Amino acid sequence: MGTGVAGAAKYGVTASDPGEDPHVVSAQALLDGSTLDDSIVIARSLEQPELFAMVFDRHADEIFRYAARRLGAEPAEDVVAEVFLVAFRGRARYDRSRPDARPWLYGIATNVGSQHRRAERRRTQAMARVTADRPGSFDDRSVDRVTAEQLQPRLARALSKLSSRERDLLLLVAWTDLSYEDVAQALRIPVGTVRSRLHRVRVKLRRALGGVDPLTLEPQHG
Repeated sequence: MGTGVAGAAKYGVTASDPGEDPHVVSAQALLDGSTLDDSIVIARSLEQPELFAMVFDRHADEIFRYAARRLGAEPAEDVVAEVFLVAFRGRARYDRSRPDARPWLYGIATNVGSQHRRAERRRTQAMARVTADRPGSFDDRSVDRVTAEQLQPRLARALSKLSSRERDLLLLVAWTDLSYEDVAQALRIPVGTVRSRLHRVRVKLRRALGGVDPLTLEPQHG
């Protein structure tokens, strides 16, 4: 999906002409290699809204991939659009002690995604119906890969039986590189709750998968 100032424009963030004021930093200048923390960019965007394009440029693709794995590509486009619109409108409330905006954005994505539960259920149910017996030579696959494919329908069925709260937590841990502290921030719960709740979810899924740890598997999303 498109990124940068042009990509961000579709979400309501438009660049101004930096020539209007020599003291105004252009969004494009920042996009060309800046290492500023997200918190600084977001703070500056309160005076120069076009700078929020940098947050979009850094994180839109990652948020899209996460949403697409949960909902499919078409709903994910809508999710990304709404996530960055909500983020842009709420940027004045951003916690500036947090240099990385990803937990904040994933938290918004989780809330926005809750409006698409029906699409997620359909996607998970479709995954559960897929047979693990796919064409291909055994020689072309590792034993681990074959085992993972055989477990996909069972994993999908098990995921569909989790509560939305449990599923949100598990997939943020499994499908992103967020730390437990980041996940806690995204879901607005204590980190101790992340750990205890994740333990309970893993126990549930291990039982459903015959002892296999669900965090070692990648549900099919093609």
